[in-house]
Amino acid sequence: MAKAIQTVVIVGGGSAGWLTAGLLAAEIRRGGSSARVCLVESPDVSPIGVGEGTWPTMRSSLIRMGISETDFLNACDASFKQGTHFVGWLKGGSESYYHPFTPPRGFSDINLAKHWQAVREQVSFCDAVSPQAKVCEQALGPKQIVTPEYASNLNYGYHLDAGKFAELLQRHCVETLGVEHLLENVDAIENDESGDISGLRTSSGRIVTGDLFVDCTGMRSLLLGEHYEVGFHDMSEVLFNDSALAVQVPRSDGSEPVAAATISTAQEAGWIWDIALPTRRGTGYTYSSKYTSDEQAEHALRAYLAKTSNLDFSKSCTPRKISFRPGYREKFWHRNCVAIGLSAGFVEPLEASALVMIELSAKMLGELMPPDRRVMDIVADRFNVRFSGHWERIIEFLKLHYVLSERNDSGYWRDHREAKSIPSRLRDSLVLWRYHCPWHGDQAQVDELFSTASYQYVLYGMDFHSGDQSSLMESDPLASRRAQTLFKENARETQKMLTGLPANRELIDKINRYGLSRV
Repeated sequence: MAKAIQTVVIVGGGSAGWLTAGLLAAEIRRGGSSARVCLVESPDVSPIGVGEGTWPTMRSSLIRMGISETDFLNACDASFKQGTHFVGWLKGGSESYYHPFTPPRGFSDINLAKHWQAVREQVSFCDAVSPQAKVCEQALGPKQIVTPEYASNLNYGYHLDAGKFAELLQRHCVETLGVEHLLENVDAIENDESGDISGLRTSSGRIVTGDLFVDCTGMRSLLLGEHYEVGFHDMSEVLFNDSALAVQVPRSDGSEPVAAATISTAQEAGWIWDIALPTRRGTGYTYSSKYTSDEQAEHALRAYLAKTSNLDFSKSCTPRKISFRPGYREKFWHRNCVAIGLSAGFVEPLEASALVMIELSAKMLGELMPPDRRVMDIVADRFNVRFSGHWERIIEFLKLHYVLSERNDSGYWRDHREAKSIPSRLRDSLVLWRYHCPWHGDQAQVDELFSTASYQYVLYGMDFHSGDQSSLMESDPLASRRAQTLFKENARETQKMLTGLPANRELIDKINRYGLSRV
């Protein structure tokens, strides 16, 4: 008889370990399983702390774990994120565009991008189809204080303090979901006669046994990478960035506006992120060490800080250096070990894919948890196929931002447009999109990470042209009338939201005082 899966051992804490533990333990509880979750965390390793921006998927993850939105916002110094604001990516100046979380109006039944082409000189694509860019420009919240927890007027995710988020998850997992927490250093990994991991030997001499082991040990990838020597797909020839300088910028006072979108400002050899929390900003420069030095990167970051924060701070701060190799594992589940988080792969934080990949991995693991060792390899194969596809799509979508740029001020931007550095599927898609606007038929699978709405926002935010749409009215007058109606509805809805939504700062302060209503 095959051995039942009774104990899942997660190695590593931080956002990856504790988010996986929470989602897995909640799913096990829902299914009535007797399996237990144990998390082994080194007391000597500090989390990297990346992943301060989430996707809207985090709302459903918090609901799954049973965490109140009010408690989450207060505990994690969190704010509402409604998308990303890209500055200087097209020409290197002050030009900008938004990639919002709310899809174009009527997106399920009509492709407004086709109809917008005729008026593209009068209004940006985003402003024509969604209120969210205007709302972000005014630093407004996505809902009102009377809107219940997790409900919204506009789709949103969060900006958060990654360290405080891990602490909240740890408390909730241990106190509410029954996760066992061990503070131990892993000295050795032991296999059984089949080659599966049978246990972890800790520095205190303890043996932690389990049936399934989850590697959340960060870029070290202690189990999957070091122990099992699973290979790595290096993607540095596609995405050039391999370094980052990070700094936390304190607020000068508690009344400063809180930006409603992540700000991504292009630089000569990379880009600077700016994430607004109520009490500070998380800021940093991610760049390619091939095209600039650490000293030049630090100079660029300090120049940005001098423009956007206190001048004394820009001179006195000490940025933290992070080095990484862009890419992902050749497989993520091998034998009875599955990697989640940085141990599975990492690319630059453009479009904030780190936390959502943890969410999706833990969700699939929980939903397809093998009942015994006999079927584990079947689940592993499906997991590996799914997440290899996810990583390929992430890399293609991030590359799209660089390929569309017209900047010629450095080899970094010019080389990004070299055909040899562009994934073949992306190259082919760009050819097709010259003739038709991307829509549902362009999605390769149902659970695509980036919908064609996201591709539309980036393409047309970067001044991409899709064919001659001048004859749309004559060729499809019914669709044209429908599009004009939606454009007008969006304009009215935009004005309504600009006058009815509170400032992001005001909404956060009210939530701190009164909380959101629960349904």
